[in-house]
Amino acid sequence: MACGTKKCSTNTPPKNAPSTEFTITAPDAKEVFLVGEFNNWCGDDFRMRRYKGGVFKKKVKLRQGNYQYRFVVDNEWWTDPANPDRCPNSFGSENSIITIT
Repeated sequence: MACGTKKCSTNTPPKNAPSTEFTITAPDAKEVFLVGEFNNWCGDDFRMRRYKGGVFKKKVKLRQGNYQYRFVVDNEWWTDPANPDRCPNSFGSENSIITIT
């Protein structure tokens, strides 16, 4: 997934920040990337790892706050189906929201 920016990460958390695990099930997917406000919507360094049953996971250290995010599943943008916290975006769909406390 090339987004054309040299630096994707915009949120450098402290080294002792806890990890947040993002998970999505996409059994037919070849590749999944995690994108959001925390990486400037650029998934280059946020490829998710595939596990049995088509479950994809990625751990990310984030500072406290609210973040909008989505998954890019085989080049299609998906809202997190397991997260009911959402907000509309400028593309006529929705972004998922995660709150880190």
